[in-house]
Amino acid sequence: MLAKEKYGLRERHQGELAGAEWIAFTAQTRMSGVDVDGRRIRKGAAGSVITWVQEQGGTVSKDADTLANRISEAGGTPLLVAVEDTDGARILGVIHLKDVVKEGMRERFDELRRMGIKTIMITGDNPLTAKAIADEAGVDDFLAEATPEDKMALIKREQAGGKLVAMTGDGTNDAPALAQADVGVAMNTGTSAAKEAGNMVDLDSNPTKLIEIVEIGKQLLITRGALTTFSIANDVAKYFAIIPALFAAVYPGLDKLNIMHLSSPDSAILSAVIFNALIIIALVPLALRGVQYRPVSADKMLRRNLGIYGIGGLIAPFIGIKIIDLLISLIPGIG
Repeated sequence: MLAKEKYGLRERHQGELAGAEWIAFTAQTRMSGVDVDGRRIRKGAAGSVITWVQEQGGTVSKDADTLANRISEAGGTPLLVAVEDTDGARILGVIHLKDVVKEGMRERFDELRRMGIKTIMITGDNPLTAKAIADEAGVDDFLAEATPEDKMALIKREQAGGKLVAMTGDGTNDAPALAQADVGVAMNTGTSAAKEAGNMVDLDSNPTKLIEIVEIGKQLLITRGALTTFSIANDVAKYFAIIPALFAAVYPGLDKLNIMHLSSPDSAILSAVIFNALIIIALVPLALRGVQYRPVSADKMLRRNLGIYGIGGLIAPFIGIKIIDLLISLIPGIG
Protein backbone atom coordinates (compact mmCIF):
# COMPACT_ATOMS: atom_id res chain seq x y z
CA MET A 1 0.00 0.00 0.00
CA LEU A 2 2.84 2.40 0.85
CA ALA A 3 4.56 1.64 -2.46
CA LYS A 4 1.32 2.27 -4.34
CA GLU A 5 0.42 5.54 -2.59
CA LYS A 6 3.85 7.12 -2.11
CA TYR A 7 5.80 5.91 -5.14
CA GLY A 8 3.12 4.88 -7.63
CA LEU A 9 4.38 1.28 -7.79
CA ARG A 10 1.85 -1.45 -8.42
CA GLU A 11 1.96 -5.19 -8.83
CA ARG A 12 4.58 -6.05 -11.39
CA HIS A 13 3.19 -6.74 -14.89
CA GLN A 14 4.88 -7.58 -18.14
CA GLY A 15 6.08 -4.39 -19.80
CA GLU A 16 5.44 -2.18 -16.77
CA LEU A 17 8.26 0.09 -15.56
CA ALA A 18 10.33 -0.64 -18.64
CA GLY A 19 13.14 1.56 -17.32
CA ALA A 20 13.33 -0.22 -13.97
CA GLU A 21 16.09 -2.59 -12.97
CA TRP A 22 14.77 -5.46 -10.88
CA ILE A 23 17.02 -6.97 -8.23
CA ALA A 24 16.22 -10.65 -7.75
CA PHE A 25 16.19 -12.29 -4.33
CA THR A 26 19.05 -14.67 -3.57
CA ALA A 27 19.81 -16.83 -0.56
CA GLN A 28 23.11 -14.96 -0.18
CA THR A 29 21.82 -11.35 -0.19
CA ARG A 30 18.46 -12.32 1.39
CA MET A 31 16.74 -9.31 -0.16
CA SER A 32 15.29 -8.12 -3.45
CA GLY A 33 14.36 -4.74 -4.88
CA VAL A 34 14.05 -2.37 -7.79
CA ASP A 35 15.98 0.66 -9.07
CA VAL A 36 13.64 3.12 -10.74
CA ASP A 37 13.47 6.89 -11.36
CA GLY A 38 16.64 7.56 -9.36
CA ARG A 39 15.40 5.61 -6.34
CA ARG A 40 16.74 2.30 -5.07
CA ILE A 41 14.20 0.30 -3.10
CA ARG A 42 15.10 -2.85 -1.18
CA LYS A 43 12.99 -5.37 0.75
CA GLY A 44 14.22 -8.39 2.68
CA ALA A 45 15.55 -9.83 5.91
CA ALA A 46 16.06 -7.28 8.66
CA GLY A 47 19.80 -7.79 9.02
CA SER A 48 20.44 -7.63 5.28
CA VAL A 49 18.38 -4.47 4.74
CA ILE A 50 19.89 -2.72 7.77
CA THR A 51 23.39 -3.55 6.49
CA TRP A 52 22.46 -2.23 3.03
CA VAL A 53 21.17 1.06 4.45
CA GLN A 54 24.33 1.52 6.49
CA GLU A 55 26.53 0.74 3.46
CA GLN A 56 24.73 3.51 1.58
CA GLY A 57 25.64 5.95 4.35
CA GLY A 58 22.19 6.02 5.92
CA THR A 59 21.21 5.64 9.56
CA VAL A 60 18.82 3.10 11.02
CA SER A 61 16.51 4.03 13.85
CA LYS A 62 16.53 1.81 16.92
CA ASP A 63 12.78 1.39 16.52
CA ALA A 64 13.27 -0.63 13.32
CA ASP A 65 15.67 -3.08 14.95
CA THR A 66 13.55 -3.32 18.12
CA LEU A 67 10.37 -3.92 16.15
CA ALA A 68 12.07 -6.56 14.00
CA ASN A 69 13.30 -8.41 17.10
CA ARG A 70 9.85 -8.23 18.69
CA ILE A 71 8.28 -9.78 15.57
CA SER A 72 10.95 -12.49 15.51
CA GLU A 73 10.48 -13.39 19.17
CA ALA A 74 6.74 -13.76 18.51
CA GLY A 75 7.46 -16.30 15.77
CA GLY A 76 6.91 -13.92 12.86
CA THR A 77 9.20 -12.99 9.99
CA PRO A 78 10.16 -9.30 9.85
CA LEU A 79 10.78 -7.86 6.39
CA LEU A 80 12.27 -4.40 6.22
CA VAL A 81 11.63 -2.02 3.32
CA ALA A 82 14.27 0.65 2.64
CA VAL A 83 14.86 3.31 0.00
CA GLU A 84 17.80 5.38 -1.16
CA ASP A 85 17.00 8.64 -2.97
CA THR A 86 18.05 12.28 -2.88
CA ASP A 87 17.24 12.36 0.84
CA GLY A 88 19.65 9.51 1.54
CA ALA A 89 19.12 5.89 2.58
CA ARG A 90 16.56 5.07 5.26
CA ILE A 91 14.09 2.43 6.47
CA LEU A 92 10.54 2.97 5.25
CA GLY A 93 8.80 0.36 7.37
CA VAL A 94 8.59 -3.17 8.67
CA ILE A 95 6.36 -5.93 7.28
CA HIS A 96 5.21 -8.62 9.70
CA LEU A 97 4.83 -12.07 8.09
CA LYS A 98 3.51 -14.93 10.19
CA ASP A 99 3.94 -18.59 9.32
CA VAL A 100 0.91 -20.53 10.44
CA VAL A 101 1.83 -23.94 11.85
CA LYS A 102 -0.78 -26.42 10.63
CA GLU A 103 -2.98 -28.01 13.24
CA GLY A 104 -1.67 -31.38 14.40
CA MET A 105 1.94 -30.76 13.32
CA ARG A 106 3.31 -31.20 16.84
CA GLU A 107 1.57 -34.60 17.11
CA ARG A 108 2.99 -35.62 13.73
CA PHE A 109 6.50 -34.72 14.79
CA ASP A 110 5.97 -36.62 18.04
CA GLU A 111 5.09 -39.64 15.92
CA LEU A 112 8.32 -39.29 13.95
CA ARG A 113 10.21 -39.08 17.23
CA ARG A 114 8.64 -42.35 18.40
CA MET A 115 9.87 -43.90 15.16
CA GLY A 116 13.39 -42.90 16.13
CA ILE A 117 13.58 -40.14 13.52
CA LYS A 118 15.15 -36.79 14.38
CA THR A 119 13.45 -33.79 12.77
CA ILE A 120 15.37 -30.66 11.75
CA MET A 121 13.66 -27.56 10.40
CA ILE A 122 15.71 -25.68 7.80
CA THR A 123 14.68 -22.09 7.17
CA GLY A 124 15.96 -18.82 5.83
CA ASP A 125 14.44 -16.98 8.79
CA ASN A 126 16.60 -15.42 11.49
CA PRO A 127 17.43 -17.51 14.58
CA LEU A 128 14.81 -15.83 16.80
CA THR A 129 11.96 -16.54 14.38
CA ALA A 130 13.27 -20.04 13.67
CA LYS A 131 13.43 -20.90 17.36
CA ALA A 132 9.88 -19.67 18.00
CA ILE A 133 8.46 -21.68 15.09
CA ALA A 134 10.53 -24.75 16.00
CA ASP A 135 9.20 -24.63 19.56
CA GLU A 136 5.64 -24.23 18.33
CA ALA A 137 5.91 -27.07 15.80
CA GLY A 138 7.82 -29.37 18.14
CA VAL A 139 10.82 -30.20 15.93
CA ASP A 140 14.01 -31.48 17.51
CA ASP A 141 16.37 -28.89 16.05
CA PHE A 142 16.54 -26.11 13.47
CA LEU A 143 18.96 -24.43 11.10
CA ALA A 144 18.34 -20.70 10.60
CA GLU A 145 19.39 -18.32 7.84
CA ALA A 146 20.30 -21.36 5.77
CA THR A 147 21.84 -21.05 2.32
CA PRO A 148 21.88 -23.93 -0.18
CA GLU A 149 25.46 -24.59 0.91
CA ASP A 150 24.39 -24.77 4.58
CA LYS A 151 21.69 -27.31 3.75
CA MET A 152 24.15 -29.48 1.85
CA ALA A 153 26.69 -29.29 4.67
CA LEU A 154 24.09 -30.32 7.25
CA ILE A 155 23.01 -33.37 5.24
CA LYS A 156 26.59 -34.44 4.53
CA ARG A 157 27.46 -34.08 8.22
CA GLU A 158 24.57 -36.34 9.24
CA GLN A 159 25.43 -38.86 6.54
CA ALA A 160 29.06 -38.90 7.64
CA GLY A 161 27.78 -39.97 11.06
CA GLY A 162 26.22 -43.07 9.51
CA LYS A 163 22.64 -41.77 9.39
CA LEU A 164 20.12 -42.00 6.59
CA VAL A 165 18.77 -38.55 5.76
CA ALA A 166 15.41 -37.70 4.22
CA MET A 167 14.66 -34.17 3.03
CA THR A 168 11.46 -32.43 1.98
CA GLY A 169 11.52 -29.17 0.06
CA ASP A 170 9.88 -27.16 -2.68
CA GLY A 171 12.25 -24.40 -3.73
CA THR A 172 15.08 -24.12 -6.23
CA ASN A 173 17.42 -23.50 -3.30
CA ASP A 174 16.37 -26.90 -1.91
CA ALA A 175 17.37 -28.78 -5.07
CA PRO A 176 21.03 -29.51 -4.15
CA ALA A 177 20.01 -30.77 -0.70
CA LEU A 178 17.20 -32.91 -2.15
CA ALA A 179 19.69 -34.51 -4.53
CA GLN A 180 22.21 -35.12 -1.73
CA ALA A 181 19.71 -36.67 0.70
CA ASP A 182 19.21 -40.43 0.78
CA VAL A 183 15.50 -39.80 0.26
CA GLY A 184 14.44 -36.54 -1.37
CA VAL A 185 10.72 -35.71 -1.35
CA ALA A 186 9.78 -32.67 -3.44
CA MET A 187 6.43 -30.93 -3.01
CA ASN A 188 4.10 -31.01 -6.01
CA THR A 189 3.64 -27.23 -5.63
CA GLY A 190 7.40 -26.74 -5.75
CA THR A 191 9.69 -25.63 -8.54
CA SER A 192 10.73 -27.82 -11.45
CA ALA A 193 14.30 -27.88 -10.13
CA ALA A 194 13.13 -29.31 -6.80
CA LYS A 195 11.00 -31.98 -8.50
CA GLU A 196 13.86 -33.02 -10.75
CA ALA A 197 16.28 -33.28 -7.82
CA GLY A 198 14.01 -35.32 -5.53
CA ASN A 199 13.56 -39.09 -5.58
CA MET A 200 9.80 -38.70 -5.43
CA VAL A 201 7.12 -35.99 -5.65
CA ASP A 202 4.41 -35.63 -3.02
CA LEU A 203 1.23 -34.85 -4.95
CA ASP A 204 -0.46 -33.60 -1.75
CA SER A 205 2.41 -31.22 -0.94
CA ASN A 206 2.30 -32.29 2.71
CA PRO A 207 5.71 -32.10 4.44
CA THR A 208 4.66 -34.75 6.97
CA LYS A 209 3.97 -37.25 4.17
CA LEU A 210 7.41 -38.53 5.15
CA ILE A 211 5.66 -40.38 7.99
CA GLU A 212 3.67 -42.49 5.52
CA ILE A 213 6.80 -43.09 3.44
CA VAL A 214 8.72 -44.29 6.49
CA GLU A 215 5.81 -46.44 7.68
CA ILE A 216 5.49 -48.18 4.31
CA GLY A 217 9.24 -48.75 4.10
CA LYS A 218 9.44 -50.11 7.63
CA GLN A 219 6.39 -52.30 7.09
CA LEU A 220 8.04 -53.87 4.03
CA LEU A 221 11.26 -54.50 5.98
CA ILE A 222 9.39 -55.89 8.99
CA THR A 223 7.25 -58.17 6.82
CA ARG A 224 10.29 -59.52 5.01
CA GLY A 225 12.10 -60.03 8.31
CA ALA A 226 9.09 -61.73 9.89
CA LEU A 227 8.67 -64.15 6.99
CA THR A 228 12.39 -64.92 6.92
CA THR A 229 12.48 -65.49 10.69
CA PHE A 230 9.44 -67.77 10.56
CA SER A 231 10.79 -69.73 7.57
CA ILE A 232 14.19 -70.38 9.18
CA ALA A 233 12.66 -71.39 12.51
CA ASN A 234 10.11 -73.52 10.68
CA ASP A 235 12.82 -75.40 8.74
CA VAL A 236 14.90 -76.01 11.88
CA ALA A 237 11.90 -77.42 13.77
CA LYS A 238 10.69 -79.43 10.77
CA TYR A 239 13.99 -81.23 10.26
CA PHE A 240 14.40 -81.71 13.99
CA ALA A 241 11.03 -83.43 13.96
CA ILE A 242 11.51 -85.83 11.02
CA ILE A 243 15.26 -86.67 11.09
CA PRO A 244 15.05 -88.68 14.36
CA ALA A 245 12.08 -90.62 12.96
CA LEU A 246 13.93 -91.38 9.73
CA PHE A 247 17.26 -92.49 11.19
CA ALA A 248 16.21 -93.98 14.52
CA ALA A 249 16.47 -97.48 13.06
CA VAL A 250 20.06 -96.91 11.90
CA TYR A 251 21.12 -94.83 14.90
CA PRO A 252 19.04 -95.97 17.85
CA GLY A 253 20.34 -93.08 19.98
CA LEU A 254 18.34 -90.63 17.85
CA ASP A 255 15.12 -92.18 19.11
CA LYS A 256 15.48 -90.04 22.24
CA LEU A 257 15.02 -86.95 20.04
CA ASN A 258 11.83 -88.32 18.52
CA ILE A 259 9.72 -86.36 20.98
CA MET A 260 6.81 -86.28 18.55
CA HIS A 261 6.65 -90.11 18.38
CA LEU A 262 5.62 -90.12 14.74
CA SER A 263 4.00 -93.32 13.48
CA SER A 264 6.65 -94.31 10.96
CA PRO A 265 9.42 -92.87 8.75
CA ASP A 266 7.04 -92.85 5.77
CA SER A 267 4.40 -91.07 7.79
CA ALA A 268 6.99 -88.57 9.06
CA ILE A 269 8.10 -87.60 5.55
CA LEU A 270 4.55 -87.42 4.19
CA SER A 271 3.39 -85.34 7.18
CA ALA A 272 6.30 -82.91 6.74
CA VAL A 273 5.60 -82.51 3.00
CA ILE A 274 1.90 -81.87 3.59
CA PHE A 275 2.64 -79.43 6.42
CA ASN A 276 5.15 -77.56 4.26
CA ALA A 277 2.58 -77.15 1.47
CA LEU A 278 -0.08 -75.94 3.89
CA ILE A 279 2.21 -73.47 5.73
CA ILE A 280 3.26 -71.81 2.43
CA ILE A 281 -0.39 -71.22 1.56
CA ALA A 282 -1.03 -69.90 5.08
CA LEU A 283 1.82 -67.37 4.76
CA VAL A 284 0.52 -65.85 1.49
CA PRO A 285 -2.09 -63.58 3.19
CA LEU A 286 0.56 -62.36 5.65
CA ALA A 287 2.95 -61.55 2.81
CA LEU A 288 0.24 -59.66 0.90
CA ARG A 289 -1.20 -57.79 3.89
CA GLY A 290 2.13 -57.16 5.59
CA VAL A 291 2.99 -57.02 9.27
CA GLN A 292 1.46 -54.00 10.96
CA TYR A 293 4.05 -51.36 11.81
CA ARG A 294 4.03 -49.70 15.19
CA PRO A 295 6.28 -46.74 16.08
CA VAL A 296 8.60 -48.49 18.53
CA SER A 297 12.37 -48.75 18.88
CA ALA A 298 14.36 -51.21 16.79
CA ASP A 299 15.18 -53.33 19.88
CA LYS A 300 11.52 -53.75 20.82
CA MET A 301 10.62 -54.49 17.22
CA LEU A 302 13.32 -57.20 17.02
CA ARG A 303 12.19 -58.81 20.29
CA ARG A 304 8.58 -58.75 19.11
CA ASN A 305 9.41 -60.42 15.79
CA LEU A 306 11.56 -63.07 17.43
CA GLY A 307 8.88 -63.74 20.02
CA ILE A 308 6.02 -64.05 17.55
CA TYR A 309 7.57 -65.37 14.35
CA GLY A 310 10.71 -67.02 15.73
CA ILE A 311 9.10 -68.99 18.53
CA GLY A 312 5.95 -69.43 16.43
CA GLY A 313 8.05 -70.87 13.62
CA LEU A 314 9.58 -73.38 16.04
CA ILE A 315 6.31 -74.51 17.63
CA ALA A 316 4.04 -74.64 14.55
CA PRO A 317 5.81 -77.59 12.80
CA PHE A 318 5.71 -79.77 15.91
CA ILE A 319 1.98 -79.24 16.32
CA GLY A 320 1.12 -79.34 12.62
CA ILE A 321 3.21 -82.37 11.69
CA LYS A 322 1.95 -84.34 14.70
CA ILE A 323 -1.70 -83.61 13.86
CA ILE A 324 -1.15 -84.61 10.21
CA ASP A 325 0.69 -87.76 11.32
CA LEU A 326 -2.23 -88.76 13.54
CA LEU A 327 -4.64 -88.30 10.63
CA ILE A 328 -2.41 -90.25 8.25
CA SER A 329 -2.07 -93.11 10.74
CA LEU A 330 -5.82 -93.63 10.49
CA ILE A 331 -5.55 -94.35 6.75
CA PRO A 332 -5.08 -98.08 6.12
CA GLY A 333 -1.87 -98.99 4.33
CA ILE A 334 -0.04 -95.72 5.24
CA GLY A 335 -0.01 -95.47 9.02
